[in-house]
Amino acid sequence: MAAKRKFLVTAVVWAATAAGLAGCSTGGELKAEGSVEKKDAVAAATTKASDDPFGGLGADQIADKAVAATKEAASIRMAGRVVSDGEPLTIDFAVDTKGACTGKLGMKGGRAELLQVNKVLYMKGDAKFWDAALGAEAKGLTSLLKGRWLKVPAGTAGDMDGVCNLRAMLDGIDKDKSDRRGMTRGPDAEVDGRPAATLVKKKAGGKSTTLFVAKEGEPYLLKVVKTGGDEPGTIVFSEYNKPVKAVAPPADEIVDLQDLSTDAAAVAALDLDLGNAFGGTSA
Repeated sequence: MAAKRKFLVTAVVWAATAAGLAGCSTGGELKAEGSVEKKDAVAAATTKASDDPFGGLGADQIADKAVAATKEAASIRMAGRVVSDGEPLTIDFAVDTKGACTGKLGMKGGRAELLQVNKVLYMKGDAKFWDAALGAEAKGLTSLLKGRWLKVPAGTAGDMDGVCNLRAMLDGIDKDKSDRRGMTRGPDAEVDGRPAATLVKKKAGGKSTTLFVAKEGEPYLLKVVKTGGDEPGTIVFSEYNKPVKAVAPPADEIVDLQDLSTDAAAVAALDLDLGNAFGGTSA
């Protein structure tokens, strides 16, 4: 059951891995006649206009530049809608390399806010959110947490500890460079008014991933769109290098997970369930 409730981590990891095309390896790709090198050469020949910052570069080379630039960002905002385990998820997160992050997320009609300040994670959700996140375990917490922030001790939230680690997230998109080989350049587009080059990677079964790369300024990733398959979605990347203002909630609005019960066994059980629900090892 825990595997079905790891929606926050799934959503954020979706954004990071989609940016690096993880999961889009060479197996099952749709390939036109001729080599990848030939396709890149054709793309390069058609994009040598003087106003094109990527003139002379093939699609794979542009993807390399985009990943390299994005990895150097001090902060990023990620927002969009994805699907995991058949459920639509919405996310809107700003995170920096110092471990600060703020964000909102939604699933099954529930909504929640998230903060991380000085490596301490705070979450505030409505009843539907806690039901979706914790299932039956949420019943005893819903009224207590209404309108309040749950303070999650370090090491309790499993993989959630990495959600606000931008450096680790960005390093992850560059683990396997073969994941972004075999791309083709599509028509230029705009993302929130910013001109972008589009890079497309297609797979069998109608699945595809499209990267939108900024043509002005640094060649940052501006958007990732996945279509087809079991986990389609769109994530927009913005607010590069803007300060992330994460401020701890007022003390009277916080419920510390460690103070929820004097029964050590009960608290330990809840700790474990939170870790599972938000990214721990599934059974």
